[in-house]
Amino acid sequence: MSIDPLLDFRGRVALITGAASGFGALLAQELGARGARLVLGDINEADLMTLADELGGADIEVRAQRCDVSVESDCAALVELAGEQFGQLDIAVNNAGIAPPMTALEDTDGAVLDRQHDVNVKGVFLGLKHQLKAMKPRRTGIILNVSSMAGLGGAPKAATYSAAKHAVIGLTRTAAVENAKYSIRVNAICPFFALTKMVTGIEPPQGVSGEQLQEFLASGCPMKRLAEPREVVNAMVMLCSPSLSYITGQALAVDGGVSAF
Repeated sequence: MSIDPLLDFRGRVALITGAASGFGALLAQELGARGARLVLGDINEADLMTLADELGGADIEVRAQRCDVSVESDCAALVELAGEQFGQLDIAVNNAGIAPPMTALEDTDGAVLDRQHDVNVKGVFLGLKHQLKAMKPRRTGIILNVSSMAGLGGAPKAATYSAAKHAVIGLTRTAAVENAKYSIRVNAICPFFALTKMVTGIEPPQGVSGEQLQEFLASGCPMKRLAEPREVVNAMVMLCSPSLSYITGQALAVDGGVSAF
């Protein structure tokens, strides 16, 4: 494929967590097709290795290993893999995440909050910690964290998820300010509901059937539809571009107009 100079990732090494499916898998395909060498992690090892084989069959250089982002040694090992196999880390995307059942705050068990923190907050924190250590000596790097529109405002029936995604934006902005002097850019992407398994598999709130779920979720969006995964991934590719060299500390809404209200 012809590569636009703005989206040329040749010579770059990109690490992606949560890479076995959804945004992570699509992003791996897009960056790989544009020349990036890939380091992929996911807790779902079987699907991760299937993806790695597919990418390798398309002549994309890729390494993959199981990674539970709530475990620091796993996060550290994925960064180490990039260094051992490719000698550098240029781009890191902290994409791994989970969504809870849709439940009113007062009916939500504290264990749900703990699990959201372990994966959606701690996973990003641990990724940043080790990715920054690898990037700072080279005084260059791009990190993209996956937050959510729930991180920019309230999210009825998803209090624990909203709290976690707000925390991701706080981590993003803090890391951006601390590391701008090293030419390391850190941004977040904040999608509205998209047609990934994490969304389509959500347990609907009381009174909403599974068949009604997508219509229910889309009702608050001016476009009156959920995002196609590729629409979100296109924005992720842009935020990972080395050409966007003066953008850092931002939380970009990809939301069909929700934030325009």
